Amino acid sequence: MTWSAMQPLLYAACLDTLYMVGWSTVYAVLGGLPLGVLLVLTGEGGLLRNGPVNKVIGAVVNVGRSLPFFILMIALIPFSTLVVGTSIGPTAAVVPLAVSAIPFFARLVETAVREVDAGLVEAVQAMGGSTWTVVRKVLLPQSLPSLVAGLTTTVIALIGYSAMAGAVGGGGLGNLAKTYGYQRFETNLMIITVVLLIVLVSVVQLAGDLVVRRLARRTRTSDTPSARWRFLLPR
Repeated sequence: MTWSAMQPLLYAACLDTLYMVGWSTVYAVLGGLPLGVLLVLTGEGGLLRNGPVNKVIGAVVNVGRSLPFFILMIALIPFSTLVVGTSIGPTAAVVPLAVSAIPFFARLVETAVREVDAGLVEAVQAMGGSTWTVVRKVLLPQSLPSLVAGLTTTVIALIGYSAMAGAVGGGGLGNLAKTYGYQRFETNLMIITVVLLIVLVSVVQLAGDLVVRRLARRTRTSDTPSARWRFLLPR
């Protein structure tokens, strides 16, 4: 296959992959962030300590993380059809991608939030701050570098999952590699697909590391006795 013939195929496949990864990342943040915070708040020593609720949320997250993506994707075919009206294509692939990413990101959020200094939480409570105030002004801002690092890891995992979804009708680079690289023995196209996936992962990792370093530097700069408590004052 000539380069001119490969170009439109690669362009369309890249767009499909970015579409799948982008939307599943959005849903992972919308679902995983509150779940992770709830795991901390309802856990041992949390502001909303509730053992049964914590165990239920933890069990749901553990089940979601333990299922291999390929099996999860097949099991969710009826649900994907119900939600988006089809079981094939990039839009259908977003459903299992999001379902697998939400518990994955939730655990990373839990780990990041637990690293926040308990003294800051106690200070906000002593000043009459509510649970929402603690979450908004302490837990999320102070754990932001770790949250971004966790999100970077999640996006990279989704890129790999999207290639797997593409191999079974989800579209994207995975589908291109299977249809042309494997079934039609287009070795050149297979190599280019692999290189594109490597480049995509590398770009995401570099961008994530850059953002994490800047956020960490900003946190260290503001970690002075006066600045440390400024964010606690009413606005």
